Amino acid sequence: MKLHLIDRSTPRDTSFTIRVNEGANFLKIWHYHPELELVAVLKSEGTCFVGDGVEKFEKGDVFLVGKDTPHMWLNDESYFAKESTLKAKSIAIHFKKDFLGTHFFDTPEMMHLSEFFNKARFGIKFLNVTQKQIEEIQTLLELKGFEKTISFLRILNELSLCKNYKSLASLGYIKSFQVTKNETLDRVYAYIFKHFKENISLVEVAKIANMNATAFSRLFKRVNGKTYSRYLSEIRIGYACRLLLEQKVNISEICYEVGFNNVSNFNRQFKIIKKCSPSSYIKTHLKNEVV
Repeated sequence: MKLHLIDRSTPRDTSFTIRVNEGANFLKIWHYHPELELVAVLKSEGTCFVGDGVEKFEKGDVFLVGKDTPHMWLNDESYFAKESTLKAKSIAIHFKKDFLGTHFFDTPEMMHLSEFFNKARFGIKFLNVTQKQIEEIQTLLELKGFEKTISFLRILNELSLCKNYKSLASLGYIKSFQVTKNETLDRVYAYIFKHFKENISLVEVAKIANMNATAFSRLFKRVNGKTYSRYLSEIRIGYACRLLLEQKVNISEICYEVGFNNVSNFNRQFKIIKKCSPSSYIKTHLKNEVV
């Protein structure tokens, strides 16, 4: 799974773009671009990969992905079935941090938005988004010129003040991608995302990087601040959390679905990473949903 640089540049007559993405499924490409991306999911469900973060998405979810942060929207397998009549639909807004001028967001009144854009490099999922907020984003499609820009600023301002959100990518991943632009590790990350459900060993992944296992292990830990095995476990547990919240299959089935060979190891790794058991994780989520 190669990482693609996608052209999301804006036309000359506008400072940011708004497009409706609609079809049988979303674009299944691991990609990045210099524009920030605000996404409102209107139909469908699946898994989004942002950096090394794995998160569920469904109707009504809103995400902000930062400049040059790799990401992919992957619909559930049912959306790729030949007989499927399911549809995926979202609104995506692409804009650069300086879309209103080099120093516009450096002014005291706008500094909080500049910090908000910097925070987006980790990928942000906004929790408990209201229908009114979704409608405000949809309304942008009907506006032009000044009114469109002012409305977009209001939406960004409201989201920047949101206290209920989740950051997706880890600091280690963002540092390695945005600072070093390490193409070797980029191939490794892409390979892990594609095969994390399988039994992929350190030796196998080191070959992707054209390195021996010992040298690769040292490089990976230095860049990410964690071992390869811990990194892989975090990806698997992140995906497991998405399956747990769906409550469509039991914990034992999820264990094998995400790449673990036995339930005891799955439970052990889950507690290490999430600081609770899978069953406690479900109960906590349901409790928060009620609240």
